[in-house]
Amino acid sequence: MTLTVTDLGVARGGIPVLEGLSFALEPGKALILRGPNGIGKTTLLRTVAGLQPPLKGRVEGAEDQIAYAAHSDGLKPTLSVAENLTFWASVFGRNGIEQALDGFDLQGLRDRQAGALSAGQKRRLGLSRMLVTGRPIWIMDEPTVSLDVNSVAMFADAVRAHLGQGGSALIATHIDLGLEAEVLDVGPYKARPPEIDDFDGGFL
Repeated sequence: MTLTVTDLGVARGGIPVLEGLSFALEPGKALILRGPNGIGKTTLLRTVAGLQPPLKGRVEGAEDQIAYAAHSDGLKPTLSVAENLTFWASVFGRNGIEQALDGFDLQGLRDRQAGALSAGQKRRLGLSRMLVTGRPIWIMDEPTVSLDVNSVAMFADAVRAHLGQGGSALIATHIDLGLEAEVLDVGPYKARPPEIDDFDGGFL
């Protein structure tokens, strides 16, 4: 299913940050979001993922199709690696975690509590959740944070395999993942500041 965004405007804390965004993300394709810190990439991803309403515009084709990976890894620290993945698979009505364990080199850590993992291992576990969701559209916010070079390559391979199976990916990252992907610089879509009318009619 194609994810279509039309004339989208988004706000953070009630303040418009981006406006006039339109794009289509087709099956088998990836779109990389770029832009300076604070421009609104996270806000855009959250809006497209349905976690907050848009100021204006439309997001179509996202209903029950999206898996979202935010800055937080969303792990339960007292559960093991395998138990975390089993939990998330059940949330999405799925079963089977071996592909996720293999895809992110977690087999040797499957029985370790998530709270005892290093930052990079936690990130790999957080990203591996995408493989147990069964959702075709992946939306990911700076997914390579805390990952070393080998883990970045592992992540890129997982995305590449997902695209090869007809999935799609919308990723905010400044890292070159080596993917065949379009790049959207959101800088030109920075919202214009609202016009302020400071005329005081009380002096008439």
